[in-house]
Formats: sequence, C-alpha cells, structure tokens
Amino acid sequence: MKNPELLSILQDSFIGYDTHYPTIDGKRGSRVYLDSAASTLMMEPAFNVGHQFLMHYASTHSDLHYSAKGASKAFEWAHKRVLEFVGASEEKYCAFFAGNGATAGFNRMATSLSKIRTERDLVLVSEMEHHSNDLPHREHSSQVIHIPCLGEFESYGGFNIDCLQESIQKHGEKVNYVAVTGASNVTGAITPLEEVAKLVHSVGAYMIVDASQMIAHAPVSMDDADLDILVFSGHKIYAPGSPGVVIAKKTLLNSITPSELGGGMVDDVSLAEYVPTNNLPDREEAGTPNIVGAITLGAVLDLLTRVGMDTIREKEIPLIDYVWKSLTLLKEVTVYGPNPAEVPRTGTISFNIKGLDHGLTAAALNDYHNIQLRNGCFCAHPYVRELLKRELWEIDLDPDDPNLEALVERKRGMVRASFGLYTTIADLKKLITAVSDLADRREEIVGLYEPVGTNGYRHKYFAPDAEDIFDPEAVLAQSIEWSRLQQDVEVNKTTKKCKSP
Repeated sequence: MKNPELLSILQDSFIGYDTHYPTIDGKRGSRVYLDSAASTLMMEPAFNVGHQFLMHYASTHSDLHYSAKGASKAFEWAHKRVLEFVGASEEKYCAFFAGNGATAGFNRMATSLSKIRTERDLVLVSEMEHHSNDLPHREHSSQVIHIPCLGEFESYGGFNIDCLQESIQKHGEKVNYVAVTGASNVTGAITPLEEVAKLVHSVGAYMIVDASQMIAHAPVSMDDADLDILVFSGHKIYAPGSPGVVIAKKTLLNSITPSELGGGMVDDVSLAEYVPTNNLPDREEAGTPNIVGAITLGAVLDLLTRVGMDTIREKEIPLIDYVWKSLTLLKEVTVYGPNPAEVPRTGTISFNIKGLDHGLTAAALNDYHNIQLRNGCFCAHPYVRELLKRELWEIDLDPDDPNLEALVERKRGMVRASFGLYTTIADLKKLITAVSDLADRREEIVGLYEPVGTNGYRHKYFAPDAEDIFDPEAVLAQSIEWSRLQQDVEVNKTTKKCKSP
C-alpha cells in the first residue's frame, strides 16, 4: 500500500539540509543544496536504523551468536529491499553489494562479461554515459561503439533509439552487450529502457543499465522491462556511505566466474584448490561486507517503496518544468539538453551564464547566495563537449595567447543544478533569482574573482578556510571532552552513593 502522506514527513527529515554557512554580506544562512546528482543528503530515519544496528554489530557469515545472527538477517533484509524497490523477482534476479558505488559494479560486470562470449567482442555504449559506464567497457572489450544522441548543440541529449537500431542491425550477433544510462547525469534525459531492451535482446545481447541518476527520481521495474543488469550507487539515493548495488539475472551470474575472491564466497579451500559457492549473492560478495551501509540503504529503499516512486516522480515534474521555463526566459542564460516537454527528464538541469565561466558562476552562487551546485563536465566529457560544441567554436580568443589552452579549458564545462527529495519550490525560486542577479552583474562579478587551479575561482575579499566549515580534529576534541565529562558525572554519582549513610 503506497503512503503519499509519508512523503511530506521524509522531505523534512534529511541531515544537513538546514546547515548554515556565511555569505559575502557577512550574514549566515541555510544552504540551498542543489548538488544531488553528485551525492544526496542522508535520510535521517534510515541513518537511525544504521546507527541502531551498531548496538548489535557483528560480521555476517555466522548464526551461532546473537549479534552475528542479527547481522546476517539484517543484511539479507537489505538485499530483499533492493529487489523489491527495482521490481525484480527473487526467482529471476539476484542483488549484491559491490565496493565503492556503481563504479565497482560496472568494472565487475565488464570484466566478467568480456570472458564468457569471446566471439561477441563488440559493446555498444550510449554517448551520454558517465565515465563509470564507459571506461570499464573500453578497457575489457575488444571494441566499443558509441551511440550518438538526439538533437544538436545545446539541445543534444535524448537517447537515439534509431541509431541504436541501426547498430544492432549492422553488427547483430557480434554485440555482447549494450550499456546505457537510465537518466543522464548532465541533462536528466531519461532513456526508454523497455524499448531499448527489446532491441538488445533481439540479437541475443545483454543490457547493462546505469540507474544511478534515475533511481531516486523515477520508478523502474526490471521484471516488466526484462533488464539483464542494473547498477546504482547508494550515495545517490539518500544513503551516503553505502556500497554500490548490482541486480542481475541469476542465469547470467551463474554463467560467469566470480571476479573477486576471498572469504565468504567459497564452500571449501585446500592448499591445492578452492571451490566457489553456488549460493547467490554470497558468490559475488567476497570479504567482509559494508553491513551498516547496506542496512542504511535498505531502510531508504523501504521508505521510498512505501511512498511510491510514482508519487515522487509526480512531485518532481512541476519543479523540473519551473526551472526549465524560468531559466530559458533569461536571455543571458543557455540551458542544455532536450526540452522536458519532448524528452522526459529527471531533476537535473545544466546551464551557463553568457560571459561567466562555469567555475565562476558556481563560486559566485555559493559565495553570494549560499546555493551549492556542481560545475565542470561531470565525468561525462564527450557528452558535455557535444552540448558545448557551438559555444566552443564561437570563442573569441587570440590564437597566439600563451594561456590559450587554459582559457579554453575554463569554458569547457557548465553549471548543474540537481534536485533531491528535499528540494522545494522555494529553493528553486532562490536559484532563479540568484542566476538572474549574476547575469545582471557579470562585469562586477568578473572583477571580484581571481582564477585558482584549472577551473576554480576565489573571491578576492571573501575566502573562508575549510577548517571554518568542518574541522574533524575539533570534533574529536569535543567528543573526548564530552566523554570525560560523562565519566566525571558517573564517578560523582558513585561517590555520593558510597558516602550515603
């Protein structure tokens, strides 16, 4: 049973959402966090589940003492929550946790898939991919062909199903698998996964989906779409510190050799040989797992399942439309990617202010308006540069300038605002007001900043130290002092009891 009422409770239940920072006018205010495509904030109820589990913490792989038994059951519960959330039946699919985010999952699958069908030495990858769903395939496959997207210049970005079909027809059974994103981390453009899967399976190829950017924004059903492999990162769905997740068909996993070896994934080991277990997911989870992270992620997915991803999608669409329309009305702003009225998008919108480098825009939004967002190429360099092609052609620079390459590099990027469950219309109105303000004050802003490093900018008169924001040593000192005071209190209580007649 879906619980839309839970949505309003969860929106106000994120750690750090109202953290205060100084702005250039000498005031302190709560941040507007619009960097969720990079990493989301922590959902507090889920964090509490992980924190409570630490009271019972033990490693898994044992059922003989209370704590280990509890850890094993909780870890199993997290796996089940993953399958439920992505609409993957336990009979058909297996979920396992993998290392540091989605990157570990892609490397794992690319390594394995390249070995099982050596006669199929071709991989098709969409041009909009994050490097994590591109470079591992280049490394482990004999040949990678990139599928271009729909549109051109700043409107470039929708998944081109016709181009995929042409490649499928041309290469046929040479294709081992196709790697696509569920939604772009640059433009938020959503891929029609079910349609893609039918094409891919028509030639017996597998399909890997990077769901990192869609998992927190739109519903997915692996059963309905018949997806082979889906990968995502827990830190992009309100569980920072959790591992990456891979969900794959059991038939596929049973056909490959485990690429990671160690404790927990073997039935027997002698000096002469070892026998990998046939049990899934144990076979794919060598070593001591990130139990706390997995349980925290399981709690997030449980809560979002109760809300219903359809409900979350409905909540986000008006926000996307508002930002898109508002930014496109600003004549000095370029917005990238397809119109959301033509190609469905998640809450990720990239833009530039004409006359301001992307790094300068991001710095000024932070310093003047406490708006936190990302700039650069977002680990999707080919895609971003295709979007920027026209602007890069039109750059008016002296070809003899010794700093030419550095000047061009500062223009090879854009600014990205990305939403989370906690993002409100008030946050986005602040963004639009701030962007409009910077566009009106471009000459003034340029004169107040100096370049730092490759793409950074620093205000000439306002530069708080990182230690002023968060100092781990100071937190440690406070924790030690708190513990000492607590001990003193306990000693005093004991002393008083001893002196009582």
